[in-house]
Amino acid sequence: MLFITLTQLVQSIPLGAGINSGQAIGKALGASPLASAWVCASYPLTQGSFVLIGGRLGEIYGHKAILSAGCVWWTVWALAGGYSRDLVSMCFFRGLCGIGGGLMVPNIVALIGITFPPGKKRNLGFALFGAMAPVGAAGGSLVSAVIIQLVHWKWLFFMLGLMALVIFSAAIALLPKDNPVDPDGQVDYVGAYLGVGALILFNFVWNQAPLAGWSSPYEITLLIVSLIHFAGFCYWEMRVAEQPILPFNIWNSPSFGTLMTAIFFAFMSLGIYFWYMNIYMQTVRGDSLIRTGVQYLPLTIMGCANSFLSAWLVPRLPAQVIIGTGCFCIVVINILLATIPAHLTYWAMAFPAMFLSAFTIDLIVTSAQIITSGTVSMNNQGVAGSLVGTLLSYGLSTGLGFAGTVEVHTYDGGKNLLRGYHSAAYLAVGMSAFALFLCFFIRIPKDTREGWGEDDVVAAQRNQA
Repeated sequence: MLFITLTQLVQSIPLGAGINSGQAIGKALGASPLASAWVCASYPLTQGSFVLIGGRLGEIYGHKAILSAGCVWWTVWALAGGYSRDLVSMCFFRGLCGIGGGLMVPNIVALIGITFPPGKKRNLGFALFGAMAPVGAAGGSLVSAVIIQLVHWKWLFFMLGLMALVIFSAAIALLPKDNPVDPDGQVDYVGAYLGVGALILFNFVWNQAPLAGWSSPYEITLLIVSLIHFAGFCYWEMRVAEQPILPFNIWNSPSFGTLMTAIFFAFMSLGIYFWYMNIYMQTVRGDSLIRTGVQYLPLTIMGCANSFLSAWLVPRLPAQVIIGTGCFCIVVINILLATIPAHLTYWAMAFPAMFLSAFTIDLIVTSAQIITSGTVSMNNQGVAGSLVGTLLSYGLSTGLGFAGTVEVHTYDGGKNLLRGYHSAAYLAVGMSAFALFLCFFIRIPKDTREGWGEDDVVAAQRNQA
């Protein structure tokens, strides 16, 4: 538990580093402020896109084996990022590094879900896992700021690679080998191509739109191609695939689809908030990278506590109450961002927003992982981890694309940056308000179970063995 928690911590750092230092790295590579958003978006884009296939590979070949492969892959491309010569190579290396994260996250979740049956121990495990998101993201924001402001940005990537080498090596060496839950299964390569292709193309189109504009023929063409891939993925998985990557029967659980839709919109709006609050501090207020990183500390401190609070609440409150509380906080923090003036002390509006942001991702991610993991059998723990992980990473990245399009159409050609930031935040308000609205239609009862269900054949066989 200790080492897979630290593994999650390390792979969360690049997200916070991209949010806080994306503009500075992009500028050093000669990129425009709009193009620099790709420094942030490239990592969660591929991480979210490859989570589904990562979970399925873990079910077939063993979750530890795929986690180990992801660790090695992640380390190599994290180190390679330090040798980037332009924005394209930087985003390329960060995207490849994100693939490693996509292999790691669902198998970390699956190892927790398989090792600990439903109950207090599993909830504690997911609380530790969830706490690493704010610690890693906010910690990465501050650490990257110190490195980039005091030395050269390349040392950020060398530091990440060396840290990963130490922690991942210990995790690979000490984690016990697990038996694959579906050793006779097959990888649905057609479904993997259609799913990953659809996710990457759709996200690329929206994140590239602020730069290329919707009048560009390739934007419209790629958007249509991505939608065709989505339709093909759904048809293939539902009607053709013998062993689908994403078994559609998991959507039969009451309110499960509504829950997933709500948290996806919540994650999109949350990604918008973090990115635009960050560039507001740096471009409008003129805060340094280090000062910006320090101002994220309320998220780190309260985020840790709230992950455990979420684990404590799951057996005591219905899911819609916990998720709805997180969505409500996202609405509030984006309203604060959408109305914040150019010159105002940090303590008046930015600090309350940062404080409340700790009640968003931590309540939603930890409770969603616990609820989703408890919804499926032991045999599908990889799928459970994949789905929430996909929605989190992919939502954070995709939201930036939608917000960037709104920004470039409202900031008066760059003459009124604050207006563009406010407009993007209002879009996030709408997204989070929709997520909050959906919470009223979620009906998932409190999960007070202790131990595996009697109908879980795989769990019963493992316990007997």
